[in-house]
Amino acid sequence: MNRKRSAITLLAGGLLALHGFVVPMAHAQQVNLIHQPYLLNTGLISRSISFENPTGEAGKGGQAASSLGVGRKGSPMKEIKPGETVQLCNIAGPGTIRHIWLTTSQSPVVQRACVIRAYWEGQEHPSIECPIGDFFGFAHGKITAYQSAVHSLGPTGGRNLWLPMPFTSRARLTFSNEGEKPVPLYYQIDYTLGDKHPDDVGRLHVIFRRENPTTLKQDFELLPQRNQKGRFVGAVIGVRNLHPDQWWGEGEIKVYMDGDREWPTIVGTGSEDYVGLAWGVQVAPFLYNGCSLNANNFVSMYRWHLPDPIAWQKEARITIQQIAWKKEKGLIETQDDWSTATFWYEPVPSAKLPPMQDVKFRTSDIWKE
Repeated sequence: MNRKRSAITLLAGGLLALHGFVVPMAHAQQVNLIHQPYLLNTGLISRSISFENPTGEAGKGGQAASSLGVGRKGSPMKEIKPGETVQLCNIAGPGTIRHIWLTTSQSPVVQRACVIRAYWEGQEHPSIECPIGDFFGFAHGKITAYQSAVHSLGPTGGRNLWLPMPFTSRARLTFSNEGEKPVPLYYQIDYTLGDKHPDDVGRLHVIFRRENPTTLKQDFELLPQRNQKGRFVGAVIGVRNLHPDQWWGEGEIKVYMDGDREWPTIVGTGSEDYVGLAWGVQVAPFLYNGCSLNANNFVSMYRWHLPDPIAWQKEARITIQQIAWKKEKGLIETQDDWSTATFWYEPVPSAKLPPMQDVKFRTSDIWKE
């Protein structure tokens, strides 16, 4: 056997053949957890946080008592009062949040009144600030079951987010009830420790924006200006058509990146085209694109740039035009009610997100059951 060759040969499963002996590799981030579930020497430690184990510590879960006794479903949920903020997790890294599950009241108002915030690496301002409905994949507060590469949503509001959220030293998430009524909160955060991330790994950022109505002849911003390298993951877009006699979706997406000023580098062909549909918007939820709601002039649609990345090295800004089509007039400028939860990765420290609108504005004119 060629010893020199054996000393550098990488074997499937994250193992290194060193002078004829097999030892675990240290680089856990190289492991494909989804497609190689049989690999056991990943170097990763599995942990989970909920109200049953709020710290995620080993051997510390399920100790609360119920009427059945200690450890018998003693703390599955908490009621969150109006104005109250609870900490969902405060994890020392390095690690990666792999999955978040959450459920609460099904009221449309609650979906916009309650807010998720995430703080990476001890940064004082949040990198994620978004109402829970839009964060988990649906606009207008209307729960409609569907699945994509990023979200899965059950018919009664069991919601899941699958995007990985890496961190090197600290991950802290909070849940705030900014509404007028108490809400029940059940949740679980699944994560790994021991991940080997570079210092400049992209941390997940999410922003919520709404314009009700949009400004005439002014493009709606999906991603406000960001001034360091990053990657756009995609967006959950809500549209409430304020002009039922016309088609709202002729506006083109524009991606300005790395020096673009007047004219963008990436340009779409129409709003329904951007989410991978055609000739209007139809309820058609696919893996990376589609629409989960189209009723009563309310539309919730999405696009995920996972196999077709939009990445930049220095700066980026992403907008979508407000253009409609009206019979006998053709293309016209328009104003409608638009919202977005926009997802992207960039390193920290990162600039503050633009201020989010207050709860009254967020919850106005949303879906009514």
